[in-house]
Amino acid sequence: AAHGPASRHPGRQLEAGMRGILITCNMNERKCVGEAYSLLGEYGDLLYGPEQFSDHEERLSGSEREEDEDDVEAALKKEVGQIRASTEQKLRRFQSVESGANNVVFIRTQGIEPENLVHHILKDMHATKKKKTRVILRMLPISGTCKAFMEDMKKYTETFFEPWFKAPNKGTFQIVYKARNNSHMSREEVIKELAGIVGSLNPENKVDLNNPQYTIVVEIIKNVCCLSVVRDYVLFRKYNLQEVVKSNKEDTKQNPSSLTEDQNSNVVKPETEEEEKSSKEVKQENK
Repeated sequence: AAHGPASRHPGRQLEAGMRGILITCNMNERKCVGEAYSLLGEYGDLLYGPEQFSDHEERLSGSEREEDEDDVEAALKKEVGQIRASTEQKLRRFQSVESGANNVVFIRTQGIEPENLVHHILKDMHATKKKKTRVILRMLPISGTCKAFMEDMKKYTETFFEPWFKAPNKGTFQIVYKARNNSHMSREEVIKELAGIVGSLNPENKVDLNNPQYTIVVEIIKNVCCLSVVRDYVLFRKYNLQEVVKSNKEDTKQNPSSLTEDQNSNVVKPETEEEEKSSKEVKQENK
């Protein structure tokens, strides 16, 4: 971050208690943020209507509009100030924050459901096969974040998992795990503990690694654990925007799941190739 330590800007970096969308790219994070704003803005307006700003700001611009009619420059300054203020007050629907890892962009969301929004985008792209981005690879909704320590994660997920897995709700599931810039969590332990919690919410929840109804996404960056439960993870190519628009002919020729199955018979499948390279070292450690 060019503007000094992120700690001077609370709310400008990924932390526990945020929701949003985690986006991976291969280099060129700035372009990735631009693509994310434009894609999320397009679908956000579609699903939730144009962005509304707080009454406070509406009133401000309303009452002060008359005096400023003649002074365009002052009005412009005011507008810039208001945009800045609305960002500070966390009113923006989408706001990029420091993710804490290279090739990862985190867009904090306000007042919307990241899971619904991202699922809608992928469903649309899967149906139309229209390529809408160049540098974005995967787009993962993050519906909850907590501290990346086993105790915090256990306590948090006991409640977090309820909507999907607490009786009478149930489903087949898999857990996909990825850690970046973090060496104190054990992949095996996390998967074992979280699967145990899902089982305790309803014994009828069953693991399915081929085509589960739900995929529990666990993305750890530094000391923050990002979580979501997504549908159609296999169908939508691990939520990869580049893969999901490829035609079905290519799909069968190069089916990611069958390819990676042999390389890694873990509970967790490796991610896209770009990410596979970067997670090689992590895998060595974890063995």
